[in-house]
Amino acid sequence: MQAPEVECISKGKEHKKYEFGCKVSVVTTSKRGWVVGIAALHGNPYDGHTLKAAHAQVEQLTGVKPEEIFVDKGYRGPQHHPENVAVYISGRKLSGTLKRLLRRRSAIEPVIGHLKQDHRMKRNYLQGKEGDQINALLVGCGFNLRKLTRVFFWLIFGWPEVETEHRGMPLALPRSLTTAGVLA
Repeated sequence: MQAPEVECISKGKEHKKYEFGCKVSVVTTSKRGWVVGIAALHGNPYDGHTLKAAHAQVEQLTGVKPEEIFVDKGYRGPQHHPENVAVYISGRKLSGTLKRLLRRRSAIEPVIGHLKQDHRMKRNYLQGKEGDQINALLVGCGFNLRKLTRVFFWLIFGWPEVETEHRGMPLALPRSLTTAGVLA
């Protein structure tokens, strides 16, 4: 038996048609990937209906009003968009900097994966709807703290060198690679 607050969410994918739990809205920065807003949403709402609330949460938490929002196709419908904010939906024809920033929208998918796997958002042990909301906030805070710890580690001790054998010579990890799996 499931808890009464658990909903069945249809994914529409062949390998995983349904998920059980609640939707979680995640907002990240477009360049660095910091989690700046996260909220558990009950009642299985349409994605577009959650955009105004997510925008208001980011503004309340950071004190900065985002001017541009990059979202996927689930957020269609201008009646759901916040006022005086440019909302760019993936799949639209854009040029220049906007095209590059819209491609960065897909960078939130690995963040969601890390939140589920590494930060225990996949399974919630707290009870009720309030427990879901607390768990989502703690997961977002834990993600940012882990990222901040890595930044301080790099500032204090320098870039970590990884010993790997490649044709008999140890190599250092170049600065252009991402280090998501290096410092676990």
